[in-house]
Amino acid sequence: MTAFGVREKRKRRRIYTGNFKMVYVLGIACFYHDSAACLIKDGRVVAAVSEERFSRQKHDNGFPYNAINYCLKEAGIKMGDVDYAGFYEKPLVKFERILQTNIETYPLGFWQFYKAVPSWINQKLKIPTIIRKLGCKKDVIFINHHLAHASSAFFVSPFEKAAILTLDGVGEWDTASYGTGIGNKINLSKEIRFPHSLGLLYSAVTAYLGFDVNNDEYKVMGLAPYGEPKYYEKFKDVINVKEDGSFRLNESYFAYHYKMKMFSNKFVKEFGRPRKKDGQMDRRYMDIASSLQKITEEIIVKMARHLQRETGMQSLVLAGGVAMNSVANGKILRHTKFKRLFVQPASSDSGGALGVAFYIYNQVLNNRRNYVMEHAYLGPKFSTQEIKEFLDKNNITYEEMHYDKLIRKTAKLISEEKVVGWFQGRMEWGERALGNRSILANPCNAEMKDIVNKKVKHREEFRPFAPSVILEEAPKYFEMLEPVPFMLEVYDVKKGKEKVIPAVTHVDGSARLQTVTKESNPLYYALIKEFKRITGVPVVLNTSFNVKGEPIVCTPEDAYKCFMGTEIDYLAMDKFLIKK
Repeated sequence: MTAFGVREKRKRRRIYTGNFKMVYVLGIACFYHDSAACLIKDGRVVAAVSEERFSRQKHDNGFPYNAINYCLKEAGIKMGDVDYAGFYEKPLVKFERILQTNIETYPLGFWQFYKAVPSWINQKLKIPTIIRKLGCKKDVIFINHHLAHASSAFFVSPFEKAAILTLDGVGEWDTASYGTGIGNKINLSKEIRFPHSLGLLYSAVTAYLGFDVNNDEYKVMGLAPYGEPKYYEKFKDVINVKEDGSFRLNESYFAYHYKMKMFSNKFVKEFGRPRKKDGQMDRRYMDIASSLQKITEEIIVKMARHLQRETGMQSLVLAGGVAMNSVANGKILRHTKFKRLFVQPASSDSGGALGVAFYIYNQVLNNRRNYVMEHAYLGPKFSTQEIKEFLDKNNITYEEMHYDKLIRKTAKLISEEKVVGWFQGRMEWGERALGNRSILANPCNAEMKDIVNKKVKHREEFRPFAPSVILEEAPKYFEMLEPVPFMLEVYDVKKGKEKVIPAVTHVDGSARLQTVTKESNPLYYALIKEFKRITGVPVVLNTSFNVKGEPIVCTPEDAYKCFMGTEIDYLAMDKFLIKK
């Protein structure tokens, strides 16, 4: 481990010690998008998982029955053993916002309100009843949506105190908030309220560019470097940004507050005809994406600068859907006086389940913090025996080997331009595959990006693939300022190294990297280390183990189905290597 890594680990041990009360807390997020559950015991995560991984419906927004059952099973308890259950927002306050917005925009918003009412009556206003039917004996604790985001980042961060910034589409009324966290207390002091929302601006442009809202915003981020910010000045009329990063939207450009549509006719008049879904991606759309990304980064950096000046804190934590904008995240430490940054790996709505659980344990129950999220491997795991039984039952031919041999064989295959499905250990929490449910390939081959897209992903050619790099070697390849364990910060590839790892270098010379340590993922670390021994390069191309439109694989069956439905060359599942 590097000296930096040693210092970080020592610091974390010093901050979090002490006695605490044994208690189970279940956090739940659902009924908008990215439903999830998180169970903590004694202030530490037992399990955290999104419902989509079980239902196989991407961004599943239904009640997370499967996710809850998995969390309880992992802990070896029943719902009646849960001491506290929490929900990641206040439904009555949110319904008040929807009702008030409808009244203010009537009759324009009536149809939108009419379509929304059944789900509120049948689901969203009955959450306590639904949870009690599961066997929960306690009242449900509801907290503000942005407080759940803030808690999801601060209470699992390595910082004793930190500034907090949350940004998303909208919770109840808030669309952004900031404040501070000290010890086991959070104080959010200021907010921006609906309909003024950086997240909804980004989503509106996502829809305009022919992508799916609450799903494809990251595609817009990946598209931006292909264009130039020629529409930046026009966006200044769309969103009025102050020096402290606060902003107001020009509502005439939008329709989301009164219609089942994100942008208005005025937006089309000013920016031109919107792109049809799967339509041709011409230069104008690239320039619009570039302009949106530029003003988004400007707002986030201005907010962070103001927050640092106001709080004097050296550390910042981020959460909310906009915190998934890894390009903007990578610029915060360079352009502000913050020295450290923590972004929670499930920063979108699913992370609210984790946030409400930790808020209850730390702030409501006044327990001292004793947990730092040093990795995100918090989902289902399948034993060697379970995987072997699956393979044998389905008459699948495989080679079983010791892990050392598996590492050597897989690294050699990757070096020989083979694409490998990598299914190991517990599934990742959040939207990024971090080496347990990943597809791996050789980053040194400039054509590998197109090869993986053709063989597996079938996705837009402008989207980059990520490099996984062992931490101690990372500064030799990337202009990074800190470890990036969750693949949520983008940094430039060092000059000259873009020729060494062209398959994971984006068009603008950047990379959304993941740093890997022996402590966080020994098997994945060993694989990259072996790949370096063979090639001299301590980096592998890593993309999520799924195909376009599907969630990341969860079970051995999911992995094998994806493997057989694509042109992945090999599947390494636990100790078993399967060849097409």
